[in-house]
Amino acid sequence: MGDIDDALERADTELFTRQPPKTPLAQFRLLMRAEKGSTKAVAQRLGVSRRTVERYLAGQRKRPRRALREALDREVRKAWQPRVRARRRRQAATTTGLTIETRARFGYTAPIGTTDDPRLRRLTVHLPPEHARPLLQAHDQGASDHRLRGIVARGLQEVYFQDHGTRAQDLQVDITDIDYFDVSF
Repeated sequence: MGDIDDALERADTELFTRQPPKTPLAQFRLLMRAEKGSTKAVAQRLGVSRRTVERYLAGQRKRPRRALREALDREVRKAWQPRVRARRRRQAATTTGLTIETRARFGYTAPIGTTDDPRLRRLTVHLPPEHARPLLQAHDQGASDHRLRGIVARGLQEVYFQDHGTRAQDLQVDITDIDYFDVSF
């Protein structure tokens, strides 16, 4: 996972209306519901054996080791309240857009006589739905971090650097290095 992937996942968890289950048994049960009762699918998601999942569900084991505990947390957050997350993503893609806060190094391809040195900038920019939609679709399809960076760079290029086409029409923007990246719906 990359910086943008992580930021979108964090933004999803901020949408929860209730806290996800805390105990390992409740977490395993949630994953079983999400995987339609398949212990094999839950085991693959967590990177453990099928028998390990069965032991936790039967109550034979109660305290997972650190790696399993972290995997459980990660997968439960992905499976928790899917309709709430889907509704908010749909709303961002159609009406409200996304707000991106980042500190990144932006590289430029610009006309002769201007600088094209990458610069570290801190930006907080609202991306309208027409730029949020391709980002969310690419993330849902499992796009690489490089592709997600390109989509974000095009959105920031048009909205922030070109001010919706009113200036710097020949400017091409690339994100070369990300210090931090945060997204809110």
